[in-house]
Amino acid sequence: MKRLRKRLAGVLAGVLVLAGCSDGGFNGLYSTPLPGGPDIGDHPYHVTALFTDVLDLVPQANVKVNDVAVGRIDRIALTPDTRSALVSMTVNGDVRLPANARAELRQSSLLGEKFVQLSAPTAEKPSGKLADGARIPLGRTNRNPEIEEVLGALSLLLNGGGVDQLQNISHELNDALSGNEPQMRALLSRVDELATQLDGHKGEILRAIDGLDKLSATLAGQKQNLATALDKLAPGLKIVADQRDQLVGMLNALNKLSGVAVDTVNRSRDQLVANLKALEPTLRQLSAAGQDLPNALRILLTYPFPDYAGNVIKGDYANVDARINLDLDKLVQNFTNSSQPPFQLPTPSTSGAPPAAGQGMPQLPLPLPNTPATGGAKPGYGGVLGGLLGGLVGGG
Repeated sequence: MKRLRKRLAGVLAGVLVLAGCSDGGFNGLYSTPLPGGPDIGDHPYHVTALFTDVLDLVPQANVKVNDVAVGRIDRIALTPDTRSALVSMTVNGDVRLPANARAELRQSSLLGEKFVQLSAPTAEKPSGKLADGARIPLGRTNRNPEIEEVLGALSLLLNGGGVDQLQNISHELNDALSGNEPQMRALLSRVDELATQLDGHKGEILRAIDGLDKLSATLAGQKQNLATALDKLAPGLKIVADQRDQLVGMLNALNKLSGVAVDTVNRSRDQLVANLKALEPTLRQLSAAGQDLPNALRILLTYPFPDYAGNVIKGDYANVDARINLDLDKLVQNFTNSSQPPFQLPTPSTSGAPPAAGQGMPQLPLPLPNTPATGGAKPGYGGVLGGLLGGLVGGG
């Protein structure tokens, strides 16, 4: 009975071991919580991070904040595009990190285990809160160089990196600089001055670079037009090449013309200066005339009539352009200012004869042209109409 129990216990232990190892190799063991691991609390949250290379990071490795273990690595898998590694982590719920936190792959010692270090960003201001299900992108993940990589690079440098040529380089530099110390000092001082001047014009240099960037963008937008222009440039160059002799002749003729013009100016320089000095008083008087000169030139075409005569005289006839003001205030003012009464009362005749033509009628204060009187009557004025017009125009 005891032997049977021992056999059953051994078979059960083997089955348990096989069950633990059968789930994808050692993945089942990796997913088994280890004693003494980090404390993830009662309410942990899960975070994923993308790495370009996780090296030999394994599940159940620590997740640390400020070198304190606050979580563990649950799973490591390839992304669907197989270009990066997706690391799933469980973090203690009491740990507060910004939403733009960084994840770095580090090593506990020179040959120690790997772990993931979570930290707040340093190049930008922390914002938000790292919540459950958050993903840290490739732009906020990094890893430190491995000791194998450092040793490999050092081996490459020592074996074929040109270290054995450092002595030759040192000798050549000594030979080139020996005896030229003053020139090298002057060169270094000029380089320092150049750097100072460039730093002083930093704003202009940046604006020039921005201008070049805009120009490049403009040229990129006109790529098709530039290609068309370059394609059609060859026929134009051919025409220029065919007319090379004519172009050269034209340039030679322009050169001769320039020489003749310069010689003419040099020869007549004194006369030109004298003419300009003689012209100075005339120009001064024209300047002193001011607006009078253009006002006088306005009646040049209509002299001796004013320029308004152009609106009246039309060829061989003239129009009448009159303006009548029927404002009562103006009429009263004209009647008041007149030196003669607008209407003249008839004078009684002693002979009993009727008054002569034009007498005893309203008279125009201003004399009008006399008209011939009939029946021997004396010349008179414009009668009633003349008196009214006199009142309108305010004659005195």
